[in-house]
Amino acid sequence: MAISPAAATALAVALAALCLAAPAAGFYLPGVAPNDFEKKDPLQVKVNKLTSIKTQLPYSYYSLPFCKPDTIVDSAENLGEVLRGDRIENSPYTFEMREPQMCQIVCKISVGEKEAKVLKEKIEDEYRVNMILDNLPLVVPIQRMDQEGAYFYQHGFHVGAKGQYAGSKDEKSFIHNHLSFTVKYHRDAQRDVSRIVAFEVKPYSVKHEYEGQWNDKKTRLTTCDPHAKRIITSSDSPQEVEVGKDIIFTYDVDFKESDIKWASRWDTYLLMTDDQIHWFSIVNSLMIVLFLSGMVAMIMLRTLYRDISKYNQLETQEEAQEETGWKLVHGDVFRPPSNSDWLCVYVGTGVQFFGMLLVTMVFAVLGFLSPSNRGGLMTAMLLLWVFMGLLAGYSSSRLYKLFKGAEWKNIALRTAFTFPGSVFAIFFFLNALIWGQKSSGAVPFTTMFALVLLWFGISVPLVFVGSFLGFKKPAIEDPVKTNKIPRQIPEQAWYMNPIFSILIGGILPFGAVFIELFFILTSIWLHQFYYIFGFLFLVFLILVVTCAEISIVLCYFQLCSEDYLWWWRSYLTSGSSAIYLFLYATFYFFTKLEITKFVSAVLYFGYMLIASYAFFALTGTIGFYACFLFTRLIYSSVKIE
Repeated sequence: MAISPAAATALAVALAALCLAAPAAGFYLPGVAPNDFEKKDPLQVKVNKLTSIKTQLPYSYYSLPFCKPDTIVDSAENLGEVLRGDRIENSPYTFEMREPQMCQIVCKISVGEKEAKVLKEKIEDEYRVNMILDNLPLVVPIQRMDQEGAYFYQHGFHVGAKGQYAGSKDEKSFIHNHLSFTVKYHRDAQRDVSRIVAFEVKPYSVKHEYEGQWNDKKTRLTTCDPHAKRIITSSDSPQEVEVGKDIIFTYDVDFKESDIKWASRWDTYLLMTDDQIHWFSIVNSLMIVLFLSGMVAMIMLRTLYRDISKYNQLETQEEAQEETGWKLVHGDVFRPPSNSDWLCVYVGTGVQFFGMLLVTMVFAVLGFLSPSNRGGLMTAMLLLWVFMGLLAGYSSSRLYKLFKGAEWKNIALRTAFTFPGSVFAIFFFLNALIWGQKSSGAVPFTTMFALVLLWFGISVPLVFVGSFLGFKKPAIEDPVKTNKIPRQIPEQAWYMNPIFSILIGGILPFGAVFIELFFILTSIWLHQFYYIFGFLFLVFLILVVTCAEISIVLCYFQLCSEDYLWWWRSYLTSGSSAIYLFLYATFYFFTKLEITKFVSAVLYFGYMLIASYAFFALTGTIGFYACFLFTRLIYSSVKIE
């Protein structure tokens, strides 16, 4: 997933191009050492959460009446895993390396009313079982309809399926109780050791029958028999979930040698089937950037150059009085805006996001955030957010001092608590909903305490340190003096109306990223792999350029119409792209997702609200700084009498 943002631009583009040039060449640092297995070495299969794209509520594997080992051992590794709802535990499925097994009995379960109810609910909601072997997730290979011999991989197998008996109209629930595993390995012939490179399964529903008395794992089944070489290849006689009936769980495991090397074992999982769409997305975004760059170049090189030359040649007072355009407002353009404190706070928050995303993406493009390190991306983003508090405090207090503010501690406090506080409140409410559903996705109290500790123990002090350092530095000097009496703003044309221009300004930054946004949402909500950080990094750079350029263009038009209230306008112009992001998320919900439960819908919109809020802070800050530098540049280029 599926939670990151310019002298370094040239390096970043080179890195992105390197990653894009070979998307399936295994360009990542695996992050874990390979395990070598000799023949007959034990292999431990671990189980993870049950997931559903219909409810978005994960559950622990053992919340269903599956076979259990003697003792259940939890093996969560990092904070990101817990926040994702991962619950990794041991299982009764044990293999021996390169030792195929047929029709192994795991256990027999008696189905009571409670068990039948919970199984039917999970089958109805299309829950999938997730397992892990040697850090590889279990996948179900599914034949692609459009390509001969090509497969795509479904994450985990369904608990069961709904169906009807021949000649009956009643829909029944059938459980997948026989698993046919395939473990692919790459063998080192010299040392005779093997490394696991794939873990696949084909699930079946089989109504097992046996002869004589039940004798646990020694029972002789008639439906599949390793001695008689009778294997299961279909679900012709399926196992129905019925009260009072027994369910026998069995499995086969086959080992196949593979040419895939261990370093490239994730490539089949991460193979892009739609890279053409990604290239279309990049070209589409680049067209927007080229269009905006052309406009900015025209303004900068032609109009501005002409304006500055004309303004600097005006000699007589009469000529000066006939001035029109942006020079007229030079005495008001750097007047502090209303609610300047809050502008400082939101600019600081945006800088914090930008730093977090930039560093995260550089690490991701270089391959440090390997998919084998589950939760690594989320953990990295969380820690980077905390440490970027230093930059948030510094940038907010520098701006605050420019506005002649004196209470830097007040600004530091607001920067440290405004965004994280509102997000934590939404998160706490959503977590209470998840907890009410008894889902494993609910963040435990200890983890919640750890998050609060990161916030209060590291982030808040760093914001104060950054604010202190920023406020201690000399204030930024304005290139022109501000008049004591504010100038009256003339009546504006309808298209220069603040609301209209702000909403228009958000369309292009959103247009530059919306195709990539589709893949990110699909990765998060449809539980698919997302690991094309090269594309994402390129799109991120395009987003930065687009936000900066659209803000500069609209800021110039605003100043030309003698409206000097550009501070908040520049932030909101590019920040309004967050409105379109939330609207797109709503469109995605109704067109692509099959969520029916109220709690699941609240979760979706709650998390997308947080994402849109963060996007607002990020894009708004980029637009603000672009206009800030632009206005300082143009007003320092003209002679003011």
